[in-house]
Amino acid sequence: MKAQTPADIIVRARRLSRTYHPGHSEVIGLNRVDLDIPTGALAVLKGASGSGKSTLLALIAGLDRPTAGELTVAGHDIDRLSAAQMTAFRRKVVGMVFQSFNLLPTLSVEENVCLPALLAGAPLTATRKRAADLLDWLGMAGRRRHHPAQLSGGEMQRTAIARALINRPPLILADEPTGNLDSRNGDMVIQLLWDLNRQQGCTVIIATHSDQADDKATLRLHLRDGALRPEKGSR
Repeated sequence: MKAQTPADIIVRARRLSRTYHPGHSEVIGLNRVDLDIPTGALAVLKGASGSGKSTLLALIAGLDRPTAGELTVAGHDIDRLSAAQMTAFRRKVVGMVFQSFNLLPTLSVEENVCLPALLAGAPLTATRKRAADLLDWLGMAGRRRHHPAQLSGGEMQRTAIARALINRPPLILADEPTGNLDSRNGDMVIQLLWDLNRQQGCTVIIATHSDQADDKATLRLHLRDGALRPEKGSR
């Protein structure tokens, strides 16, 4: 289901909350967050472990639903999507890049990249061409037949970025994308996300403990105890 939002705002949250109830206790993941992320932004989301960064990304990605409040992503009212609509949303609107890469070990690089498009019903020939172009852009053309166990950490993350881009989503969410990488490969991944933002116009949200993306950010945000505050230096 689509909601009416300004075209220049890709993520809009109002009083967005997510609480969990393990046993008889209550854990607040997010607490009445108000947020506007402009289309085309490169937003860097900072905060200590447990501050709510991954919770917020999971809600934006459609991997979880809010307990209260409103969340609209690329015109989609997240809380009103059916299960089938949510699946289509995750495949077409959002691309995810994870700290742990989440590549399937029995598939080749090319097969991992192609999988989301094939699951969305895209034709094989066009999908393989798109994957080849992405892998070439990412410097992975010579590794397309390799399996994840044969790759370095940086190569696995570049494969994950190609997979996130295969369906041409307008929004890329990166959850600690440099967390398992050394500083050189981490800088390379941040540079790729920045290039993606500048050259292809994708909105990118990076949740990270690292300072590697700070100088690339057009918007800096800080979460503490589930509450969101803008950081100094946003532009």
